[in-house]
Amino acid sequence: MAQGLAGDTPVYDLVGVGFGPSNLALAIAVAEHNRAADVEPVTAHFLERQESFGWHRGMLIDDATMQVSFLKDLVTLRNPTSGFSFLAYLHDRGRLVDFVNHKTLFPLRAEFHDYFEWAAAQVDDMVSYGADVVGLEPVFDAGEIAYVDVRSASGEVYRARNVVLATGLVPRVPEGVELSERIWHNSQLLHRIRETPSDAARFVVVGAGQSAAEVTAHLHSTFTDAEVCSVFSRFGYSPSDDSGFANRIFDPDAVDEFYGAPQDVKDRLMDYHANTNYSVVDLELIDDLYRRLYRERVLGRERLRFFHASRATDVVETSGGVQATVESLSTGEKTVLDADVVVYATGYRSADIDAQLGALAPYVGRDTTGRPRIERDYRVHAPGELSAGIYLQGGATEHTHGITSSLLSNNAIRSGEILDSVLQRRSGRVLPTFVTSGQS
Repeated sequence: MAQGLAGDTPVYDLVGVGFGPSNLALAIAVAEHNRAADVEPVTAHFLERQESFGWHRGMLIDDATMQVSFLKDLVTLRNPTSGFSFLAYLHDRGRLVDFVNHKTLFPLRAEFHDYFEWAAAQVDDMVSYGADVVGLEPVFDAGEIAYVDVRSASGEVYRARNVVLATGLVPRVPEGVELSERIWHNSQLLHRIRETPSDAARFVVVGAGQSAAEVTAHLHSTFTDAEVCSVFSRFGYSPSDDSGFANRIFDPDAVDEFYGAPQDVKDRLMDYHANTNYSVVDLELIDDLYRRLYRERVLGRERLRFFHASRATDVVETSGGVQATVESLSTGEKTVLDADVVVYATGYRSADIDAQLGALAPYVGRDTTGRPRIERDYRVHAPGELSAGIYLQGGATEHTHGITSSLLSNNAIRSGEILDSVLQRRSGRVLPTFVTSGQS
């Protein structure tokens, strides 16, 4: 635990941990602020574990499209005139007119990733890649934690008045499952598939959401002689609700409404609108998979199999592959499948926020369930000695700020709100706390 003043150690206004789309949007907001005339610059630096920018690289399937409008890019909803927009990227790449003629709001996922890389390259002076953060340490000044030392595995220390944690989500698999060369999470798909023999005979895909359907379709198209077995607990894939009214749950104003609501209303809203994001599939992809299934039945060669209302149990590696037992939830009947690979497309979970906070965890305010209390500006509520700012981006704020917390939809607005909070507190205009009844 560090003691004393900042001394000769340089102090940043803001240090970001993680450099995915969330902190990339924040870095852009900082860059745009610093370019403005007659402003006091914000000193910021971001630390990223990966050796270069990367966002779900394992699922950049060639024909996979975004599920969010390109207008919800890194900047447009915050600053429509920004030179960091997706449209500015298209213009720079010479594809703006072609994209307009394409008549779509939903670019290829690979194209949007290229846009992210393009934007990240313009702010790379603020980023250290290959920097694995191993701890946050409080720095006391006159009895208060005025600074935070962010320490990397290589021993470098970045002292900050404010820290923004945006380390993303962690792949989730059922309890007891160990990932291996033959048992994958879908986030590993394109990395692992290169090592898979072209004569693989069978794949088993577990999951009912968009990623599971994409993996199923990709394996079925890539391994043209292999059987692909999709296992899920529902009777069939459920379509996502992307209608205009339902999509209002992703609006920036919806964050205010959600944040101010009682906890029971928050819970109901999350349940009501789960079908906009969780365990749902684009209708076009559902129809495509059904067409494949029907075509194979007509032609008498069925490689695509669906085990509905079922679960995969006793997934065990063997000398030649993986053996998966699939149990019908309705009848209890068990089917043993010998496969080359089992892919779990079972989603993600938030990283352990207390593990990330480290030595700062005891100074964070908690709600009645032990979760961090988060203020409206995404700052952790700190009722005691902690005066340095700790901001959270991602799933750790879903219980307070709603379904957009870990999604791209509100990314641009959220980054602007965090920067505004840092600027206002720096100038002495302390924002109100806004702790709701749901957090008390």
